[in-house]
Amino acid sequence: MPESRTTRTYRSELRTEQAATTRRRVLDAAAASFTEGGYSGVSLAEIGRRAGVSAETVKANGPKRDLLLGAFEQAFAGAEGDAQLADSTEGVRIAAIGDGDALLAAAAGFIAAANARTSVLWIEILSAAGADPVIAEALEALLARRMADYRATVELLIDRGIAPADTDTPGAAAALSFLWSPEGHQQLVLQSGWSMPRYTAWLCDAARRQLA
Repeated sequence: MPESRTTRTYRSELRTEQAATTRRRVLDAAAASFTEGGYSGVSLAEIGRRAGVSAETVKANGPKRDLLLGAFEQAFAGAEGDAQLADSTEGVRIAAIGDGDALLAAAAGFIAAANARTSVLWIEILSAAGADPVIAEALEALLARRMADYRATVELLIDRGIAPADTDTPGAAAALSFLWSPEGHQQLVLQSGWSMPRYTAWLCDAARRQLA
């Protein structure tokens, strides 16, 4: 008997789901490998061994620059792509918090955890951008999305009374982007030995001082 349309659709959906699962594994492995060995020092074969797949499978999910960028996006936001954080599940949850203090704490906690997962990867992206124009272009897009996310955060903090109504939103967003940057996690936690609770509390305090 000929294969039914329903069966073909099911198999197609199954293959798509399996491919997505494999890509997530490859990106997780790439993130761990680049964090430990650096972007230039890691081979596709090493990523494949960590992910439990062949080097050919890794290559099919590449090239290497795409693995670096995808690994960062997945590690930071939970999924790769150019969607704004405000549209993510966690972003929507945080935006729904009515109390200003609780909203600021939740936003700082999210950024602290995301920076902990990605601050080393971010430094690798900055370094690679100097030699690879494709990564440099992707970096510009990442920075633009980050600024848009921080403008949205400042607007929420104004609405909740944490920041004054006449706050210069673009300027405050730029300051918050600097204060809450992955480089800050690098310096305070990885280099200076701060604990994550201390770092997270500092993010809150720094935002309050700047916005006030």
